[in-house]
Amino acid sequence: MSISSSNPTRNGSVKNNDMLHNVNEIEEKSLGCLEMSISSSNPTQNGSVKNNDTLHNISQIEESAFSKLLDRPRPLNMERQRSFDERSLADLAIGFSPRLSSRLSSENFTRLIDNYDQTPSPGRRSDFNTPRSQIGFEQHPMVAEAWDALRRSLVHFRGQPVGTIAALDSTEENLNYDQVFVRDFVPSAFAFLMNGEPEIVKNFILKTLRLQSWEKKIDRFQLGEGVMPASFKVLHDPVRNSETLIADFGESAIGRVAPVDSGFWWIILLRAYTKSTGDSSLAELPECQKGMRLILSLCLSEGFDTFPTLLCADGCCMIDRRMGVYGYPIEIQALFFMALRCALLLLKHDHEGKDFIERITKRLLALSYHMRTYFWLDLKQLNDIYRYKTEEYSHTALNKFNVIPDSLPEWIFDFMPIHGGYFIGNVSPARMDFRWFCLGNCIAILSALATPEQSTAIMDLIESRWEELVGEMPLKVCYPAIESHEWRIITGCDPKNTRWSYHNGGSWPVLLWLLTAACIKTGRPQIARRAIELAETRLLKDSWPEYYDGKLGRYIGKQARKFQTWSIAGYLVAKMMLEDPSHAGMVSLEEDKQMKPLMKRSHSWTC
Repeated sequence: MSISSSNPTRNGSVKNNDMLHNVNEIEEKSLGCLEMSISSSNPTQNGSVKNNDTLHNISQIEESAFSKLLDRPRPLNMERQRSFDERSLADLAIGFSPRLSSRLSSENFTRLIDNYDQTPSPGRRSDFNTPRSQIGFEQHPMVAEAWDALRRSLVHFRGQPVGTIAALDSTEENLNYDQVFVRDFVPSAFAFLMNGEPEIVKNFILKTLRLQSWEKKIDRFQLGEGVMPASFKVLHDPVRNSETLIADFGESAIGRVAPVDSGFWWIILLRAYTKSTGDSSLAELPECQKGMRLILSLCLSEGFDTFPTLLCADGCCMIDRRMGVYGYPIEIQALFFMALRCALLLLKHDHEGKDFIERITKRLLALSYHMRTYFWLDLKQLNDIYRYKTEEYSHTALNKFNVIPDSLPEWIFDFMPIHGGYFIGNVSPARMDFRWFCLGNCIAILSALATPEQSTAIMDLIESRWEELVGEMPLKVCYPAIESHEWRIITGCDPKNTRWSYHNGGSWPVLLWLLTAACIKTGRPQIARRAIELAETRLLKDSWPEYYDGKLGRYIGKQARKFQTWSIAGYLVAKMMLEDPSHAGMVSLEEDKQMKPLMKRSHSWTC
């Protein structure tokens, strides 16, 4: 497929797709009952792609059986066993007084969130389709604008919403920004769930589950059965009055890399839907159970690797271009850990489920120990690495990965505060990537991969290094940027990932929702409020850019799309969580006491 070098795209489908998935050729007996009855009389046009040589014809599906299943919601008994007093929570949520939040310990605040009954109440939306505050919280004027923009981004298939496109920037060529990306839709999904609109999320879960069953072949090589698509696109034919789908599993992506994170986000979103609605019938469908097992089979398979972490290529996650995150990137390991924990809650204890539950439990124990021991960095650990001896052998070796102390970058000594720490970007033989990656560290907090002490240390680091990690626009996707000769070698002279731009130290507003959820879990909402107020000074005025450039995030990204959907949704989710902290329970997991290791190293100082 010919792709112009002057128009780089994100990881996903682009024009002139070279792969055809004919749905009519697929065995549909198991999935025939999955999707809601969808009328074809009101097709919605969601953009067009020229010269596509692959179309995926979607036939009308018999769905009455599935409709009957969904009419019987059954609450899923997950972590919470009791409800919290709503008046106490309301008192806590009003304005989130810094004085009040400072008196809350991380443990107590987490317990408060996790014990609150989250069953959504009807009538949460106002006449303008925006949330109405239950406790007199005055909405920022940006909120209504954001909801309007989010709704304009909705993609419909046969009359029903199935996701949101990546961006609505009419000033730029669409490329693949007019598609529904799995990872991009996640903050949109949380926004709709928090606003009492779960149907959109359910449709998305079922649609992507159906796409998972398609044959996935690239250059005569067939991908694993459980691979979820990076994105899909709805095409409308006004002449035939029909709609078709195109999905991308990596065959059209930058670098042709399959998305490792899509499957993990899908499981996490399925758990969030179940948690929010109290309806376990969707997760208990045989097709959803099978979808989870297929995803888990890919990452739980045994092989030659001596580590419990997941080996990945560059470009397999949010950082979807060559950025030196190959190996064992923190983002994938944290998402892997969280998806395993969510699957543990969702899998049935039947014959097939029990086998996976046993494998998950063993992997979680090994993974939590490995990550907390070898990926964690604080001042004491940094000093230990600085004094490492090399060429050590046998089980008594302290420098187990044979890391050369001279490979420590100069910036790390000034960046590491006295009080604080974080999970570094990568650990593999003779290589430690000391860069800070925001998404991986926030997910580590939310999934309880980080211990309570480590979670506190991560928040301490963010506060101590506010100018570097937040600056004038939240939030650095990674820090620091790679430059000069290192940039040429690591990125391959990537013109989009120049220093302090895009994924090379750019600032991404979408990360606001992850930071806010982590702040709520650790009992430090004042950090989130400060970041949100900073974003509110510019986001709407700048037309919701995808990312910002510069050390402080002062400039709109040189190739950033405007009206980027996940920038809009990330802001909305952050605002709603700050107003009602119980929403954080959709994405926050309590620590599993069985995974508490006997740590021999410092967790960093805590007060």
